[in-house]
Amino acid sequence: MAAVRMKPSAVSLLLLNLFYGFVSPLYFHIGETEKKCFIEEIPDETMIIGNYRTQLYDRQKEEYLPATQGLGMFVEVKDPDDKVILSRQYGSEGRFTFTSHTPGEHQICLHSNSSKFALFAGGMLRVHLDIQVGEHANNYAEIAAKDKLTELQLRVRQLVEQVDQVQKEQNYQRYREERFRQTSESTNQRVLWWSIVQTLILVAIGIWQMRHLKSFFEAKKLV
Repeated sequence: MAAVRMKPSAVSLLLLNLFYGFVSPLYFHIGETEKKCFIEEIPDETMIIGNYRTQLYDRQKEEYLPATQGLGMFVEVKDPDDKVILSRQYGSEGRFTFTSHTPGEHQICLHSNSSKFALFAGGMLRVHLDIQVGEHANNYAEIAAKDKLTELQLRVRQLVEQVDQVQKEQNYQRYREERFRQTSESTNQRVLWWSIVQTLILVAIGIWQMRHLKSFFEAKKLV
């Protein structure tokens, strides 16, 4: 009996991409006065939590060690309209939180206060960053303890918030599709008008050339 391979549906691929895309753990290196920025595409009315911790490179041990309390991180977040929605100084390890009010690409920038920290001068800093978006940013253990929810009630709440997040993501995709369609229509309209202008210019040049040749031949008494 021949084996049948089933292709994953578009909805399944969307959900996988959606749920895996809500958690973005990574680490990066920055030097003195250096700034690192990241772009996150976020639906509107979505909570984002970023957890980070820093490690300072020890030249004697040749490894990264936990940074001291004197070293801090400055976090700045801008929305798609380039409006600053978060600008704050944090410690060497911490958490920042903000809520998006405009769908689109949000810019998250981090840099250290290394210029005020003499021991770091000329050194390298490793920053571990974990960005959680939507319902993944919720601490359900704390929610269950605070609201005294049973396991079933907690699971239902998780499912409701997951469905709500999927709906927000779908609305954001519709928003992107609408903007892309508007851009395409605007481009097509500009191309059409440019083609019309080019045609009119060619016709005008042709008429001018015919009149110029006619005047030339009349002046030479060839016509």
